[in-house]
Amino acid sequence: MGNIVLKKVSKSFGATTIIPEIDLEIEDGEFVVFVGPSGCGKSTLLRLIAGLEDTSAGSINIDGRDVTSEQPAKRKLAMVFQSYALYPHMTVRNNIAFPLKMAGEDKAVIERKVGDAARVLNLTNYLERRPGQLSGGQRQRVAIGRAIVRQPSAFLFDEPLSNLDAALRGTMRLEISELHHQLKTTMIYVTHDQVEAMTMADKIVVLNAGNIEQVGSPLELYRSPKNLFVAGFIGSPKMNLMDGATAAKYGASTIGIRPEHINISTTAGDWKGTVGVAEHLGADTFLHVHTDVGTINVRTGGEFVVSHGDTVFLSPDLAKLHRFGPDGSAL
Repeated sequence: MGNIVLKKVSKSFGATTIIPEIDLEIEDGEFVVFVGPSGCGKSTLLRLIAGLEDTSAGSINIDGRDVTSEQPAKRKLAMVFQSYALYPHMTVRNNIAFPLKMAGEDKAVIERKVGDAARVLNLTNYLERRPGQLSGGQRQRVAIGRAIVRQPSAFLFDEPLSNLDAALRGTMRLEISELHHQLKTTMIYVTHDQVEAMTMADKIVVLNAGNIEQVGSPLELYRSPKNLFVAGFIGSPKMNLMDGATAAKYGASTIGIRPEHINISTTAGDWKGTVGVAEHLGADTFLHVHTDVGTINVRTGGEFVVSHGDTVFLSPDLAKLHRFGPDGSAL
């Protein structure tokens, strides 16, 4: 079980409010990602759930039990940080087994649980090595293994991949997602990287200055952002946003169109522009086109041949156009 319910939870440090009053429910077995810019309160929210910070108000329930005043050890949660926090003098086996030994588990039970975790994480052949003999990704898997053996109600990940290089982050994203499918345990994952959020989550919680801007599946947030903040944050490359007379033409204070929803032509279109930087990535080409309505980012096929300074014409797919009112809310 791993149902987590936050009711009117807030957190303040003195006169500074970090988390205004929020409500949130995380279903048993969900993979939920907290995402937002640096300083938005996502790690603080995770620490409140873990019990590493005290709530200023509100309640936290896990599987129907009020744990607001309980110590972290009693909440049956396992946390994985961006620093691996492994004991360098211990083998992988002993690092994974450490929380079980501290809990006084039987030796045979410890061996079985460590073996099971090692098989799930492809660490069986590394059990007698020490952390200094492992790659960054392997060390992170050891940290996850140490969490797995505790058989928690939920796993809490606080930016666990931020110390890894780009290629290894991609690999570890897949491994953590596959682990979730195997264990079917609730996972809450904090990141500032919206690509991680989009590729891993069942449900995304978008945070801004401690407030929950929107909760939904990756596709819901991509297709129907509730406001300008979510529209500008979710999606890579970012959505193009235009206001003034350009937006008024389409009946809005601000309009948004994603780079992949713009048609590009060398003959005719709504907006005439000049190609600036062209980023050729093989299957895709990203163009920065300078027009009278501003610089517009366009995503097109990798076979589209264009050069710096070429004249092109852009037309938005009106069925995919996003309209926002004066307060920034979607119309």
